[in-house]
Amino acid sequence: MLKLLERSIASIDQRLVLLAPPDMYTPPAFSNVDLDADRHGQLVEDVQRFRGHIYAEDGAVQSHQLSEEGLHRTPEDEKSWHLLLFNPRGRLSACAWYREHSNRVHFDRLRVRSCPLARVRDWRDKLWKAVESEIAAARHHGLHYVEVGGWAVALEDRGSSEGLVLALAAYGLGGILGGVLGITTATVRHGSAAILRRIGGRHLEVDGVTVPPYYDPSYRCEMEVLRFDSREPTARFSHGVEMLREKLTEVLVIARPCWPALLPASDERQTLAVA
Repeated sequence: MLKLLERSIASIDQRLVLLAPPDMYTPPAFSNVDLDADRHGQLVEDVQRFRGHIYAEDGAVQSHQLSEEGLHRTPEDEKSWHLLLFNPRGRLSACAWYREHSNRVHFDRLRVRSCPLARVRDWRDKLWKAVESEIAAARHHGLHYVEVGGWAVALEDRGSSEGLVLALAAYGLGGILGGVLGITTATVRHGSAAILRRIGGRHLEVDGVTVPPYYDPSYRCEMEVLRFDSREPTARFSHGVEMLREKLTEVLVIARPCWPALLPASDERQTLAVA
């Protein structure tokens, strides 16, 4: 399986597209950047339509939770990196969003604050304490803090390496962006949470107690809150993460042009040079 995974990673620059967050300069590590606001907006809409279709098929959302066009929209879509994985036929096969925060963000500014576990009296304070402890650790180590979500894999590509490659790419992106501690809520359905745990995701803990899985009535499935450290994938997948970190510098990054006034002088010169 690892050899198959390595072959998939070797061609990732032909199948993976990154959408940069709006009004953000593109890190210099990326060598293939396209500044195109229209294309960026269209691809975000494609992701929302893809998620809407997949989630509706799974019974995770109902029609009233989607737009009239069948789009699954979230506030994070306009603030995040998006990872888009295409199959050999050129069709979108998997996606996720990746939202970077400062390491001084508060729990009440995170998406995880809205998960059902945060409304359970016996677990609300424990979840808050566990997440704040993670943020403090990110601050101590000089890392960013991120949330990853919006996971979706096409039905015909489940059972392949698509979901695994996408999860490893999130680790690789974290490495390129300087190292991160992160959190995600992952479904037990289709083994998504199990995949993330295999590559290094771990349950949150507080005072020696593990934060448990929970049922999310909005998505009608069991979920797990998992934390991850981009520097510490499991030994089995560490080589794959390193390969992806190198290959990600070559993938197509589509960004919206930044307003120069929002950038430091050096970053402004760099972004304009890419254009």
